Amino acid sequence: MMRKLVAGIDIGGTNVFFALVDAEGNIFSKSSVRTKDFPEPQQLVDEVSSQILSLMKNHPDHELSGVGIGAPNGNFFNGTIEFAPNLNWKGIIPLAKYFEEKLNCKAILNNDANAAALGEMIFGGAKGMKDFIFITLGTGLGSGIVVNGEIVYGHDGFAGEIGHVMVERNGRPCGCGRKGCLETYCSATGIVKTYLEIISQSEITNHKSEIDARYIFEKAHHGEQAAIDSFNFTGDLLGYALANSVAYTSPEAIFLFGGLAQAGDLIFKPTIESFERNVLNIYKGKVKILPSRLNETDAAILGAAAPVWK
Repeated sequence: MMRKLVAGIDIGGTNVFFALVDAEGNIFSKSSVRTKDFPEPQQLVDEVSSQILSLMKNHPDHELSGVGIGAPNGNFFNGTIEFAPNLNWKGIIPLAKYFEEKLNCKAILNNDANAAALGEMIFGGAKGMKDFIFITLGTGLGSGIVVNGEIVYGHDGFAGEIGHVMVERNGRPCGCGRKGCLETYCSATGIVKTYLEIISQSEITNHKSEIDARYIFEKAHHGEQAAIDSFNFTGDLLGYALANSVAYTSPEAIFLFGGLAQAGDLIFKPTIESFERNVLNIYKGKVKILPSRLNETDAAILGAAAPVWK
């Protein structure tokens, strides 16, 4: 009997990573292409599909049983990428259909954060949990909400946008066109804005011209107060927002994933303190805030493959 593999495909604005994944989350034969090398989505599908079939030749005792795709603005219901601002492809792209036609197997497309949440549930720290929230702290703030073992998609496939809950009336401009969204404060981009605001009011002048979240982490690690204050501000607001989100679904845990979550106690300590200070009494002491157990390098691929195995 042939064993089964799933192709997990992570589509980003810069690169597309893909690999073959088994039911236990083991990754085989990883590869990648540059997204911008393919001005038309069908061209990318042709190239990635061709490479996936080549990878399958290295595993003659396996068959390709499906394709899982994680993408920004991915609509699970329709298998489409819809008006993704960070991709060159405009409008509505029926990407799952393209892959099904090319590889002759079922393709499931998901929002990238929802896919990662499923990856956490099937392969990571949320194994055995039916109710949890998954937060990605990268360039923006993405989220996947799981209730009773199922991703919350809403009626149109776009539920769970915690990053676009407004936490500050008339606050920072957001890429979505509104102001004061959570991701403008609690993300790698947001913490840079916070740090620049803080040092503009201080006597700190010996900083490099291009500041990123890693630079702020290194400064905080070495005791610079402005950097530490930036993490405290970010964590305080994140904990506040997460305390409010708990009231909707009463999750068992909240997982933090992504570059900013790698800062450890610098982000977790103020987040947890703020969360416990602001959460409704009936939830106090019940909700764990935990680091993701997914390997950062492989998480997107595992998350993309997870819906097919589920």
